[in-house]
Amino acid sequence: MNPGRRVGLGLAIVLVLTLAGSAGYMLIERMSFLDALYMTVITITTVGYEEVKPLDTAGRLFTIVIIFVGVGTAYYVFAAITEVVVSGQFREFVGKSTMNRKIQHLEGHVILCGYGRFGRIVADELKTDRHTVVVIEANPAIEPELVRSGLFYIIGSALDEGVLEAAGIASASDIVVATASDPDNVFVSLSARGKNPTIRIHARAETEAGVRHLKLAGADRAISSYQFSAFRIAAAIARPSVVDFLTLVMPGRGDDMSLEEVKVAANSPLIGQTISSIERANARLRVVGLKRGGDPISIVPDEQTVIADGDLIVVLGARQSLERLAESATS
Repeated sequence: MNPGRRVGLGLAIVLVLTLAGSAGYMLIERMSFLDALYMTVITITTVGYEEVKPLDTAGRLFTIVIIFVGVGTAYYVFAAITEVVVSGQFREFVGKSTMNRKIQHLEGHVILCGYGRFGRIVADELKTDRHTVVVIEANPAIEPELVRSGLFYIIGSALDEGVLEAAGIASASDIVVATASDPDNVFVSLSARGKNPTIRIHARAETEAGVRHLKLAGADRAISSYQFSAFRIAAAIARPSVVDFLTLVMPGRGDDMSLEEVKVAANSPLIGQTISSIERANARLRVVGLKRGGDPISIVPDEQTVIADGDLIVVLGARQSLERLAESATS
């Protein structure tokens, strides 16, 4: 039996024995409940304090039975607790409790449902970009790997709304639904949208029908991993230089150049500047996309476009220039 369950069983036996002993003293010796409880406790713990009153023969025989059962149970509980501590389960339990409390205080984090091959890649990329990720994984055998990853995690099914709530669904900014089942992904997407109407839902689909169903379920982005991989391979054959370029400028991939997005804050000095002035002020930097409000993203926007509060700028450039622009956008 699991040591933790042994501790629980032993404590339950102690509780039952305490109640039974108290009831026995009340019936045999006509004691009050408090006196009977006192007698039971000092008998089980063998502390040897003075008896409430002299016991008759029946009371003494009853006390002997309680001593034998109580001492045996105490040793059982002590051995189970020792095993839990020695085996590290106590430390693991404390660690999980601390992690669960931290998860409840997170805001703007990403929930990842499923830590399979697809989910691991998503988690690694998000961790590289310094996003806070909470993984929900149904398979307990994967827990050691999650511990090594250093990620927040919950062992349970994302189909359970209680598990979603434990992962902080109400305060999360995004959820990645990456299980291997289209029906499960649709159900989780519906649950996530119901728990947090503003959350961005990114879902994996196994089939084209799955993509359609996920969009109907409210997913902001539904991606067929097989279709995307096929497109990537075909593009690598037909346009290898383009694929090499995109791989080089992917965020976090290039040593010098990168493709990033920057959101303009309300107090940013970039507001009122044109795209051309921003490019002149930052060496080796080009604005290749601009998204404003609910409008579609504009690819290679006009250089005379004036930056406004809340604009999302997609920028290609040297890492130092990108970092300087990001500081200007938020300051």
